[in-house]
Amino acid sequence: MRSKPMGNLEKAEVKGYFETTGFERWNRIYSTSGDVNRVQRNIRIGHQKTVDNVLAWLQEDGDLASRSFCDAGCGVGSLSLPLAQLGAASIAASDISEAMVKEATRRATEAGLEVARVQFSASDLESLGGTFNTVICLDVFIHYPQPQAEAMVKHLAALAQRRLIVSFAPYTPLLALLKSIGSLFPGPSKATRAYTLKESGIIAAAAQAGFKPLRRSLNQAPFYFSRLIEFERI
Repeated sequence: MRSKPMGNLEKAEVKGYFETTGFERWNRIYSTSGDVNRVQRNIRIGHQKTVDNVLAWLQEDGDLASRSFCDAGCGVGSLSLPLAQLGAASIAASDISEAMVKEATRRATEAGLEVARVQFSASDLESLGGTFNTVICLDVFIHYPQPQAEAMVKHLAALAQRRLIVSFAPYTPLLALLKSIGSLFPGPSKATRAYTLKESGIIAAAAQAGFKPLRRSLNQAPFYFSRLIEFERI
């Protein structure tokens, strides 16, 4: 099922941001660089909690060497690289930003990973196709308002044979009081919109695609809030 696409203008804004200023900023955050401020450091910590959570869940299943993965919105490879190092059979990793993909590829080469095990490509989520045992999409739905996020859940679910794992900024009364969730992210020049999502809508969309929640967690650090849900096919 094809998802309702993100608006062309908004998609261009997101792509443009992560090819330039956004790439420079988030590449530092998703690294060990000391050139980050307090907010950026806390976001790094929060995102790493989410990645570590996912890796722990995947290892509990104990069959990484026989499973294929799709890392949708892979960024600089924060999940794909350690997943490959843990022995995943194959990983198709993609990001809307060519700059992110180039950096992820560089990091994979630097880590000595087999090219056949993890392959990076530049693509938006709407264009993704194929079939995978497990589809994962972390901290990307921040760019999708509720209806489009729910449609994207259905689209990604259609690619997953067994598991779907997603994370998103959850809607809460506290966050609703903020003028913009963008204030939680580093830098006044951040050019993209940011959305909080209602968990009930995400779960309902997954249910319509034939998936039920298996487990969930709420990962947070100052300036970072992420609801993580693993779904399994019914």
